[in-house]
Amino acid sequence: MFDVRTDLALEAREMYVKSNKRECDGVEIEEREEDDIKISIVKVLNEKGEKNIGKPKGTYVTMDMPKLTLYDGGLMDNVSKALGKVLLEMVKVDEKTTTLVVGLGNWNVTPDALGPKVVSKLMVTRHLKKLMPNDIDESITPVCAIAPGVLGLTGIETGEVIKSLADKIKPDYIVCIDALASRRLERVNTTIQIGNTGIAPGAGVGNHRMEINEETLGVPVIAIGVPTVVYASTIANDTIDLVINEMVKQSTKESKVYEMLNSIDKSERSGLIKEILNPYVGDLVVTPKEVDSVIDSVSKIISMGINIALQPGLDMEDINKFLN
Repeated sequence: MFDVRTDLALEAREMYVKSNKRECDGVEIEEREEDDIKISIVKVLNEKGEKNIGKPKGTYVTMDMPKLTLYDGGLMDNVSKALGKVLLEMVKVDEKTTTLVVGLGNWNVTPDALGPKVVSKLMVTRHLKKLMPNDIDESITPVCAIAPGVLGLTGIETGEVIKSLADKIKPDYIVCIDALASRRLERVNTTIQIGNTGIAPGAGVGNHRMEINEETLGVPVIAIGVPTVVYASTIANDTIDLVINEMVKQSTKESKVYEMLNSIDKSERSGLIKEILNPYVGDLVVTPKEVDSVIDSVSKIISMGINIALQPGLDMEDINKFLN
């Protein structure tokens, strides 16, 4: 099951169900729709659920953005509002709640720059609450943010940076934004996952670092991620699947071709594909060619959703005035 990498709990559950032809023990799912936005909630209930789909116990909410969202301001606003609503279901915010927002990723690499771009568009208020308390609306909550870079740029583990800040600032919540890897190409840049189990920086490209979660930081951590890449081996595997399915359709059940194609073990094939690709391209990940504009649009959606959730006393118009 885990030959194909994915950071989305929804996909991990789908893969389990498809592989085992039954529902996943220890995992619950519910679905709803708001303003044409499909929202899937995967709950990993116990250790059995953790083992089955390879995700820590907790809640994972996946939002599928409607088609053309990234090119339509009205749709972008709808997704931001829905994201804000989902976040408010995970955090309890009032005027005294301090939130630290962390934009994970490398701002020099576009598919990995989502976190820093979101941070650059946030409504940051913690300093204002301290420096000019009489000139700022009492309903505005203190928010601070950082884009700490990556180990290769700073020589410092991201988790160590956040731990130091958390110890000093003592926030009530930490919200982390990171780029993810998807199992399915159609989910790249079209899906947002919100989870309450924290995050492991670099996990999307198999580069695991110190985990950022409540256990390591002592503060509840909400993780927001968007799949921006898919593995080349996944694309190759899916392409071969399509070819085999088409060949099977054209073969009779009595033919040796049908028998041979039908007997191919998918996990063995996945391993073979990786073995063949590795000397030439390594763990190559693929992203759409329009990734620059897409990341810009997605970062606006997420930053506004966070602003809406962390500033419940303000509407979208007030937030835009503050930012401008």
